[in-house]
Amino acid sequence: MSEIMPEAVVCIPSFRRPDGLRRTLASLAAQKADFPFAVVVVDNDGAGRQGLAVARAFFAEGGMAGQALVEPTQGNCYAINTAFRTARQSYPSARWFLMIDDDEAASPVWLAEMVSAAKSFGADIVGGPVDREFDAPASKAVLSHPLFGSIEAPTGPVEQIHGSGNCLIARRVFETLPKPEFDVRFNFLGGGDMDFFTRCRKAGFKSAWNARALIIEYVPESRMAPRWIMERSLRTGIINYSIDRARRPGFAGGLLLAGKNGVSLGLSLIRAVAALLKTGALLPATHPPLMSVGRVMASLGITLTPYKAPVKKT
Repeated sequence: MSEIMPEAVVCIPSFRRPDGLRRTLASLAAQKADFPFAVVVVDNDGAGRQGLAVARAFFAEGGMAGQALVEPTQGNCYAINTAFRTARQSYPSARWFLMIDDDEAASPVWLAEMVSAAKSFGADIVGGPVDREFDAPASKAVLSHPLFGSIEAPTGPVEQIHGSGNCLIARRVFETLPKPEFDVRFNFLGGGDMDFFTRCRKAGFKSAWNARALIIEYVPESRMAPRWIMERSLRTGIINYSIDRARRPGFAGGLLLAGKNGVSLGLSLIRAVAALLKTGALLPATHPPLMSVGRVMASLGITLTPYKAPVKKT
């Protein structure tokens, strides 16, 4: 897989979304970049392997350089780690490694803009906006919920990015970060990306944002249900606490975070009222208190595993 000398490699972890993956790959084939790049797809469904078939068929058509493989151990962090590791080993010329999810599509200038920002700002990590398109008509409550909001930030250096659905990471990050991979403890909870970029910030790596490097995420109707959204709010609190706890171990750290949880609960009620007044909808108002409850759940050892899918019988 070394017949080309790409400057960048785009990684796509995929799980049981063959149609979405096909759309993602088509958006990458349409990129307007003046440098060579490759794509690595990792199918995390060891039994079905629909994503593997889609990717190999796409690459066989000859429109884009890339490879596809299977990570049989279920868990999104396993898939992400395998994708980045394979990309680094297979394409030693590549300086930049990007990631996009299989429910997303990149704008035609996405890749060029991400690499341009890395070079212009001397950044080790670059992020960009993710706008949403809903598969069904979305209510006012859904549209105004913080979970579906896009980050609006000017192009330039930032303290940290938070999501891997639109990111660029320099090779030197993987080569010098003490723990260079996504923590598999976040496999089924989510938040491995936030943990990774938090560690990058603390290690001194520079981050930047490019508002022109747009990606579209396609939201299925199932993720517009109040139950799913409220569970996601809980999960956000669990993730935030888990990352805090990893940075503050021991008894003293536990006491400090217990106090933080108490303050969070109190403030969440004020934020809930503010959200209700601002949006006129109850669902967005549940977000602050549910995040705080999630923090408390995590402190008691209670977690959620929304990404743990049942194994399909062959």
